[in-house]
Amino acid sequence: MKEVWVLVTDGFADWEASYVSAELNNPKTGFQVKTIAIDKSPKVSMGGFRVLPDYDLHDDPAQVDLAMLIIPGGTGWRDDKNQQAAQLVQHCVDREIPVAGICDATTFLANHGFLENNKHTGNSIGLLKEGAPHYSGDRHYIEAQSVSDGNIITANGTGAVEFAKHILEKLGVYEGEQLEEWYTLFKKGYLAE
Repeated sequence: MKEVWVLVTDGFADWEASYVSAELNNPKTGFQVKTIAIDKSPKVSMGGFRVLPDYDLHDDPAQVDLAMLIIPGGTGWRDDKNQQAAQLVQHCVDREIPVAGICDATTFLANHGFLENNKHTGNSIGLLKEGAPHYSGDRHYIEAQSVSDGNIITANGTGAVEFAKHILEKLGVYEGEQLEEWYTLFKKGYLAE
């Protein structure tokens, strides 16, 4: 079974990966969601959920069938200690494993040069530049809830449903009418008759 890793830090925004994690973890999809962090110490989300990571940065991602890395935002992406997670992102980029970042995780990605060549979004261009002094990909910035380009998916902090839609589409879990129905249900709360 292919794994999708969710990279968690203390203060991660637990809701930003929840829509997609619930869908991906359905046994019918062929995916299993696992968590990874810089170490195996429990991480506490913004909502107070305590997560014991399945993996840490010492675990070799090449030892599993890794399908995607999802990076929720939150309050931890400006902490120096979490910058070492860039090595995991680089591993994925080098092997063409899709990477999906939302909210302040886009700032983390921008600061490490991962958004220089792909269309992307974030909380705003101003916040991206403020939080990522090494960022120079603004020519590819798009004002949108979520953007998918190549193997990079990005979203702003209010785009969790759009973020999930792009991930489900990228991994082939849903497509076409089924994908649109899923999106409409979670975005509007109902399906039109």
